[in-house]
Amino acid sequence: MPDMHAYDYAILRVVPSVEREEFVNAGVILHCPELAFLDCRIEFDEVRLRGLCPDLDIAVVRSHLQAFSRICTSDPEGGPIARLSRSERFAWQVAPRSTIIQVSPVHSGMCESPGTTLDEIFRRLVRK
Repeated sequence: MPDMHAYDYAILRVVPSVEREEFVNAGVILHCPELAFLDCRIEFDEVRLRGLCPDLDIAVVRSHLQAFSRICTSDPEGGPIARLSRSERFAWQVAPRSTIIQVSPVHSGMCESPGTTLDEIFRRLVRK
């Protein structure tokens, strides 16, 4: 039987109008502490977002989403949050917020490979 490892993940959502509560899934963050893994995949549908909010500044959305990637990889451009421990970075990223970028509740599972699992969740829940 293969080695299985616990992981947690959350979906990144773009919510162009917080009052309307409509959103487009734009990424997945996955954390597997046992294998020292924290990463995310990001992709969003500009056409769908413009359909929800024609005046949306796509460059701002892209910038905010890229910050999640920088924090996952401890990129210095990710600011002070990127210098926290892996678990602290994940906790910060999945904390509830009421901004244009929101995060789903955290879900858990077991996997052999967190990278492969991240790709599978991304394909299923974000990519068309």
